Amino acid sequence: MIYVLVYLGAALTILAVLCGMILRIGHLMDHCPSGGGATRTAALTIATGFAAIGTGGVILGCALLVALNDASGTALSGALGLVVLCLGLGFSHAVATLRTVLVPMPADAPGDTSAPPAQ
Repeated sequence: MIYVLVYLGAALTILAVLCGMILRIGHLMDHCPSGGGATRTAALTIATGFAAIGTGGVILGCALLVALNDASGTALSGALGLVVLCLGLGFSHAVATLRTVLVPMPADAPGDTSAPPAQ
C-alpha cells in the first residue's frame, strides 16, 4: 500500500509541474510581440488536455503497480519510470503543439499550399 501512495504522490507531482511548465511557456510566449491574444487560451487548453491525458496515464500506472504487487519495490520503480517516460513524451508533444498553434508559418514556406496573391 505504501508503494501506491509513493507512486501517486510522485507521479501527480510530476504531472502538476509539467502542466505548470506548459502554462509558463505559454505566458512567456504571450510577451512576444507576434503572440497575439490567443496565446493564453491556447496554453490553457493544451495544458488542460495534457493534464487529463496524463492523469489517465498515472491511473493506468497505478493499476499496473497494484496488479504486479511486488513487495521489493521493483514494480514501483518500473511503473514510475514508465509513467515519467510517457509524461515526458506527452509534454514534448504538448509544447510542440503549442508552438505550432502560436507561431505563424512564413508565407514562402515549402509547405505553403495557399493560392498566390491576386494581381
